[in-house]
Amino acid sequence: MTSLSFFPMLSFLFFLIFSFSWVTSAHTHESFLQCLDSQNSHSISKLIYTPINSSYSSILQFSIQNLRFNTSSTPKPLVIVTPTNISHIQAAIICSQKHGMQIRIRSGGHDYEGLSYVSTFSFVVIDLINLRTINVNAENKTAWVQSGVTIGEVYYRIAEKSRTLAFPASVCPTVGVGGHFSGGGYGMLMRKYGLAADHIIDAQLVDVKGRILDRESMGEDLFWAIRGGGGNTFGVVIAWKISLVSAPPTVTVFNVQRTLEQNASKLVHRWQFVADKLHEDLFIRIILNRVNSTEEGKSNTTIQASFNSLFLGGIDRLLPLIQDSFPELGLVKEDCIEMSWIQSVLYFDGFPSNSSLDVLLDRTPSTRRNFKAKSDYVKEPIPELGLEGIWERFFDKDINTPILIFSPYGGKMSEISESSIPFPHRAGNIYKIQHLIYWDEEGIVATKRHISWIRRLYSYLAPYVSKTPRAAYVNYRDLDIGINNHAGNTSYRQASIWGLKYFKNNFDRLVRVKTAVDPANFFRNEQSIPPLSSW
Repeated sequence: MTSLSFFPMLSFLFFLIFSFSWVTSAHTHESFLQCLDSQNSHSISKLIYTPINSSYSSILQFSIQNLRFNTSSTPKPLVIVTPTNISHIQAAIICSQKHGMQIRIRSGGHDYEGLSYVSTFSFVVIDLINLRTINVNAENKTAWVQSGVTIGEVYYRIAEKSRTLAFPASVCPTVGVGGHFSGGGYGMLMRKYGLAADHIIDAQLVDVKGRILDRESMGEDLFWAIRGGGGNTFGVVIAWKISLVSAPPTVTVFNVQRTLEQNASKLVHRWQFVADKLHEDLFIRIILNRVNSTEEGKSNTTIQASFNSLFLGGIDRLLPLIQDSFPELGLVKEDCIEMSWIQSVLYFDGFPSNSSLDVLLDRTPSTRRNFKAKSDYVKEPIPELGLEGIWERFFDKDINTPILIFSPYGGKMSEISESSIPFPHRAGNIYKIQHLIYWDEEGIVATKRHISWIRRLYSYLAPYVSKTPRAAYVNYRDLDIGINNHAGNTSYRQASIWGLKYFKNNFDRLVRVKTAVDPANFFRNEQSIPPLSSW
């Protein structure tokens, strides 16, 4: 055979392989759909979307928050199932196993690496968007919330029943409950009450065998694991019972902004020494970004630090606390606004002061952009020289929108044991860093450029953050820190790279739970907990 005749033959072989793969996939998909029909006594056909359905793209894209995973080359599910009752989920689990398809579970689509709706294998998305029931019992200070609910909807329904009850969850109202609770979940009430997962008192889960389990029937080990062990690992959690917390009738908010020219470096440096030691009613985070400012008629690019705060009380009590602990901030009464706790939810998400609470029921985020994120924990203050190195990197003209968010620890977070739930990041942390880079340009070149930038920033910060392990937050998934081979089948050594960062000493217990409840590793993704059998 001549070299010239080899290439047509090679092309023909590729065509045969592709054709066989497509036919096999189509056959699997058809068999899966037939299985769903046979398994389910309730009509499920109207709740299933495949690429030939006109609504498929809109259903898939509706909950995609990161445009990096909404491209023509992004792998798509063969089937999207939008269950309205538990039997639909049971059928999807049973049929997926029978026909060799993976399952991805989506509640809000905020997962940072798209793991709830992307896979390199033939897969089905179970989109919980129709599971939206919330039952609030204000008298008992509890609520049952289904996993397809958003955090905003939870806040809204609590406020309907009481303006002095609250829940310690996300600042962003469009985040889905299922993923948020599964990884821990935090917000502005963290220093007072801890995490969302710290307040879960029961749950309803469908396991790998299709059984419906509650806390009693699943046992305490599995109940422990689902409260912070990461989503799409142990089963499909249908609903969560949460304990609500008290909020005063009046809270105070402020957002003090300072640029480098207004002493921001020294203020950020000083904040590190007080942030975790403030009264537990006071939460002051810092949002760092690059802005254009005008000084004496001249345009200038600079770094801005926004000291973004919630205080559980009135202005008259807040000002003396700030004066005693953080007078350098220069907070004055005019910087502060008193409001109800539910109004503060709107304030921190950037809604205008006259907005109706109804905006919390809107599942659509105000903006969707490409982004990449990372996380870190800080145990010793970063020196001013170290902060200046961050500013230098923020001034890079080749990137679009860099942001760092410093969220303070201390308070209740230091009182809860590292092993209470899988989320281990408790006492000893001054604050958590969320690294973010956003961009609007399309194409792989822009994506590589921005991801390369955040990786360099992450490398730069290594001497200043936690070590052995360099800890990370599982809800800020980062595939850079270690990825399972074959979407979940991996060795302990490989899994421990990210497992110890996310869960520290809780990782081994999570592996034992996984081995007991899902030994064949059916529920998996690139960073899910592996069973012992996969080693």
